[in-house]
Amino acid sequence: MITKVMMPKLSEAMETGKVIKWLKKEGDTIKGGDVIAEIETDKANVEIEAFGSGVLRKILVGEGGQVPVGETIGVIADPSDDIAAVAAGAPAMRPAPAPASPAAAPAAAAAPPPLPAMESYRSTPETTAVIPMAPVPSAAPAGGGGRIKVSPLARKVAAQSGVDLRLLQGTGPGGRIVRRDVETAAASPGPAAVAAVAPAAAGPAAPAIARPQFVIPQRTDAEFEDRPLSPMRAIIAKRMPLSKAPVPHFYVTSEVAMDRAWALRAELNALEGQPKVSVTDLIIKACALALLKNPGVNAQLQGQSIRVFHRAHVGLAIALDEGLITAVLRDCDVKPLTQIAVEARDVAERARGGKLRAQELSGATFSISNLGMYDVEEFSAIINPPEGAILAVGSVLEKPVVEDGQLRVGRRMKMTVSCDHRVMDGAMGARFLQDVKRLLEEPLRLLV
Repeated sequence: MITKVMMPKLSEAMETGKVIKWLKKEGDTIKGGDVIAEIETDKANVEIEAFGSGVLRKILVGEGGQVPVGETIGVIADPSDDIAAVAAGAPAMRPAPAPASPAAAPAAAAAPPPLPAMESYRSTPETTAVIPMAPVPSAAPAGGGGRIKVSPLARKVAAQSGVDLRLLQGTGPGGRIVRRDVETAAASPGPAAVAAVAPAAAGPAAPAIARPQFVIPQRTDAEFEDRPLSPMRAIIAKRMPLSKAPVPHFYVTSEVAMDRAWALRAELNALEGQPKVSVTDLIIKACALALLKNPGVNAQLQGQSIRVFHRAHVGLAIALDEGLITAVLRDCDVKPLTQIAVEARDVAERARGGKLRAQELSGATFSISNLGMYDVEEFSAIINPPEGAILAVGSVLEKPVVEDGQLRVGRRMKMTVSCDHRVMDGAMGARFLQDVKRLLEEPLRLLV
């Protein structure tokens, strides 16, 4: 039996792929599921599997060759099969870029670093194998002058606890400093914690919360510079007009009383041996339950029909240095809150380390974008096609509120749902937001 090895389509925007490396050579015996080649896409490097068994009889596209999606790049067949007709239809390859000459070496050195890979392609969604594709540089030591790899949450915790990030060695993906590294340093009387409080011993009392140093860079002689688009930024620039322009957005905003949710989160996080729960985790669970109650929001436009989903697969927008990526948490409607907390933290750290799996990059029915950790009060997000809606979440703020004629301090959070008006109307979006608000204001429902 003859099996064609095709250039796979690994994203909606993928048009061509490049063969980085063949992991099998001609004449090797192949079994279905064997990883046979590494492919470069516009967002990641991906290892692809064989869908048939036999012998790798012919490699039609060599390493460095770039061909359109769907073209045959190799042939797997039994030794007795005649593959002449298949081999004769080999695609015309785009030539690989020639090696840079010595004269061009300085220009090449100034080019931006390659984008780290972010997914591993598998033929079945059930795979859980993680394929690290490219090493990510670890955090720069003190005095090294390099950029420190640190998660936004870890940076905020470090600022509040007075921990010097330059003295930490990250334990997250690719050496990234994560929250547990900062909390460990803050709890121990090590140099990282001492460095921040040493100046206070010799001078006046320091403020309770240390803020990061605010430094304005020196003005350069050049009036401007043109920076080339990274592969991820290029695909974002290509896809955003396909969302904002043809999709008629409308927006609904509501303010949530987060006092009870904040108190519940504090109690859950005080339990020993239990995963820490974030505000985002509470929102994910609340949205998943509200989507089941409001299936018209958990929907997409598909040609002449509207596809309504009966599962809540929530996409979580994650900021990377190279751009933005949405990782998918599946079946959030049936998963307990603590499991969502574990998976959300895991997928965020792996996304920043370039180790997401293929099934975590597609299939979301609804997305959430949270900029609360950046002290953003409210904003509106752009829908991620083909989804029908996305929720934008701001910070939880302490502000004066009036209840039963009494003035007190309460915790409030604003959230805005962006909806595709072709799929749903304003009342549908409002009812969904109303249910999310109720679930967050009655947070015990999230534990049932």
